[in-house]
Amino acid sequence: MPFFAKLLITNLVIVGCVYLGRRLPSLAGLIATMPITTLAVLLWLHADQPDDPCLLTEYTHGVLWGIVPTILFFAAALYCFRRGMTLPLTLAASFCVWLVGAALHQWLLR
Repeated sequence: MPFFAKLLITNLVIVGCVYLGRRLPSLAGLIATMPITTLAVLLWLHADQPDDPCLLTEYTHGVLWGIVPTILFFAAALYCFRRGMTLPLTLAASFCVWLVGAALHQWLLR
């Protein structure tokens, strides 16, 4: 599949979540956390390298354990928002927490 088609499909999902988020934020949050991105990446990886099942296995393993830093990101964001912190400060703090979790993720998966 051409790169432009992959880019268009992926961006349509993101834009769709943004529009849905204006009306139904909790549903948009659920859809945004669905494995849609993972599904797209699996499809693109398989299309690019159909004879390499190890690539899909390793990617899926990384995604499974990558959920932990993502949970830490959202837990930190929820904590910050409940404390009345601004969006930039909340994002900075949450990404710092995620970065620590991601570094630990990479270290443990060596």
